[in-house]
Amino acid sequence: MIRSRVCDISGAHDTGRDGAGFLCRRAILRPLAGPEILFAMHSASTSAAVEEAPAASERAGLPPDVSAPLALVERAIASYLHSRALPPNLLAAIEYALLGGGKRLRPLLVLHSCRAAGGDFDRAVPAAAAVEMIHAFSLVHDDLPALDNDDLRRGLPTVHKAHGEAMAILVGDGLMSLAFQLLAHAVPDPALSGALMRELAEGTTDMISGQVLDTLGGFVPAEPPEQRLSRTHRLKTGALIRASCRLGAVSALGSARQSSPLSAVTAYGEAVGLMFQVVDDLLDVEQSTEHTGKRTAKDAGAGKLTYPAVLGAERSRAEIERLVTAAHEAIRPLGAPAGALGAIADYLAVRTR
Repeated sequence: MIRSRVCDISGAHDTGRDGAGFLCRRAILRPLAGPEILFAMHSASTSAAVEEAPAASERAGLPPDVSAPLALVERAIASYLHSRALPPNLLAAIEYALLGGGKRLRPLLVLHSCRAAGGDFDRAVPAAAAVEMIHAFSLVHDDLPALDNDDLRRGLPTVHKAHGEAMAILVGDGLMSLAFQLLAHAVPDPALSGALMRELAEGTTDMISGQVLDTLGGFVPAEPPEQRLSRTHRLKTGALIRASCRLGAVSALGSARQSSPLSAVTAYGEAVGLMFQVVDDLLDVEQSTEHTGKRTAKDAGAGKLTYPAVLGAERSRAEIERLVTAAHEAIRPLGAPAGALGAIADYLAVRTR
């Protein structure tokens, strides 16, 4: 591994307090020369990074051969953060939000969709890092008192509890802008960079629209509950998952937006994106806060539309089966290179946290 030019996060993170007393996650880091060198190391260090992946494998809950490439993304994220001239308190709060684990589902989908479309993992690392920044921004803002008012995320206090509400708002804002800055810095082909930014922006806007429907409404009065539910979930959760798959394929194929692999991973992303939220709805009523690491049994009290509330638990499970089958059918034409996407779909269908 090239230790003199990139961040070394092979030691994972420890949680402590910064000089102001705020909770922070400290990565083991080395200095950087600047953003222009961030991704030059990938072709030389892919195998070394993959060897560092056990921690990523445990976090993702997937077989090591599927989750191993996450090490590339972890290093790229940490490297980029420390190449930016951010105030120390903002950097600490962003690290807390971004480097604290989680399934890293969206980066995995970017990487393996790129592979399924005929590309190498290295080509997809910028998009994988950028989409995880957008996802982290969405979680930070979703947890705020004005929205879901959650105080626990991944078993630790949410960002506004650890760093204050004002900082949490700014962390979310910063993560959104950093995602697009990263793509601008790390993807030298302007056409490809623009195509990736377009995909990420469309997914982000749809995600925000879904959050509005979920928390504030805005439905057509005559729209039946089941249609409202599907539309909300496809936007709120499914849009960024779909975008992750498309980002991977575009990374492999270039700026062209029409191709058979792109169509295949798009259909796959639509299926697993909706399935992810159906499973989440079931976990909210069937699992404990201690097990999931976040507050459960909250959706019904908030009056939210969920699959168990609208369809019941058994029909919700049947919908999961339908969607996992649709995901496999979508990627069947891609053959063996899409095998990891199939494994991810199977895992998502049975996850318990």
